[in-house]
Amino acid sequence: MKIILAFLFIAPFALAARVEKDYFSADSAASHEMKSRFAMLDDVRILANGLLQLGHGLKDFVHKTKGQMNDIFQKLYIFDRSFYELSLQTSEIKEEEEQLRQTTARLQINNEEIKNLSQEMNLKIEDLIQNKIQLQEKVWGLEDKVTKLAIIQPSTQETKEISSLRAFVEQQDNDIKHLLKTVEDQHMQLDRQHNQILELEDKVQEPSLFLFASLITLIELRAQPFIWVRHPLVHSAAPDCTALYHRGEQLSGVYTIKPKGSEAFSVYCEMKFGTAWTVIQNRVDGSLDFNQTWDAYTNGFGDLNEEFWLGLNKTYSITRQGNYILRIELQDWKENKRHIEYLFSLGGSNTNYTLQLSRISGSIPNALPEQTQLRFSTPDRNVDTISDFNCPENYLGGWWHSECEETNLNGKYVTPRSRGRLDRRKGLYWKPKKGRYYLLKSTKIMIHPTD
Repeated sequence: MKIILAFLFIAPFALAARVEKDYFSADSAASHEMKSRFAMLDDVRILANGLLQLGHGLKDFVHKTKGQMNDIFQKLYIFDRSFYELSLQTSEIKEEEEQLRQTTARLQINNEEIKNLSQEMNLKIEDLIQNKIQLQEKVWGLEDKVTKLAIIQPSTQETKEISSLRAFVEQQDNDIKHLLKTVEDQHMQLDRQHNQILELEDKVQEPSLFLFASLITLIELRAQPFIWVRHPLVHSAAPDCTALYHRGEQLSGVYTIKPKGSEAFSVYCEMKFGTAWTVIQNRVDGSLDFNQTWDAYTNGFGDLNEEFWLGLNKTYSITRQGNYILRIELQDWKENKRHIEYLFSLGGSNTNYTLQLSRISGSIPNALPEQTQLRFSTPDRNVDTISDFNCPENYLGGWWHSECEETNLNGKYVTPRSRGRLDRRKGLYWKPKKGRYYLLKSTKIMIHPTD
């Protein structure tokens, strides 16, 4: 390229020198022929045309070279950009690799912890197995002793001693029962006197014409000795389980009662707390389907010794005899037991068995509306006029629904393994408005007269 440019630069000067030399030679000789002169001019023309063609070729070559250089520059730019992007991707890969290393390290630590926990679990399991074996050996030893005792007949003297001990224990048991009965009666009497005192104290704080008389009555009540109340035996049919308890029935089980103005029917009586409760609902294992019709909930269903619903008609025939307490006992799947008690009133069939509650005590937050008329509904008879949503049909089971609040003790029996909130919402649960969600394993609803 440089040689060609130098040739183009030198050629005009050489040509001019040659022409000048020829010219001076012609002047000096003055005898050159015209043909030689015209021949030289032809050579110049040929050389000029060649130089002109060479210049055009060089111009085309320069344009092509520029285009190739532009392509090279574009390719270099693309290469630089690709290299930059590759560098960024490499950096991201390095960061991900570092995160992967950290995650791997954490997993290794967790794996070690799991191995240690597994070893501890294995040791505990082995200890449990050993304890089980020891307990089995003890049980076998006790069985042997019982067998020997069954084979060996006690002597007459030992039989008399056993009989006397048995009579003594029975006598002590009766005395304890009488004492419990006396304490209960005394406690009830104290409650009455305490309520009267509170009422009179309220009156004392209000200006009235009876202020002085109320003070005197208050002083007299506080000065009165304790009154022992005893319930006389009545030979008519018992109106509820509490009456049966006062007549001497001390064991929980199925009994026959006859409320006033009603036919006799069987109930399950729960004997505890020094009295007896009439059970109106019991759920323990989900063996009974509580997704029943209105007639079933009205008349009752199930086995009184297992899972059952006593029936709205029977419950109403009991509660219309006086004021009753409603007690609900709950147990979750972690074996935690809770309870809650209400003062309540239950309407008859003409009111769709309307329920009204007022909480008085308990170890769990309330999840049922208070001082509200709650109507009973079933999947085939929805009497809830507040909400268009059919609560019993969607949450499976008859209940006193109120805008489908998150409480239903007659719903589908669901275990903790059930997936999805919708399945749990159709289960047996207790959910206060402000509090945790209790998925329940067992429930029991009982009633007891306030007096």
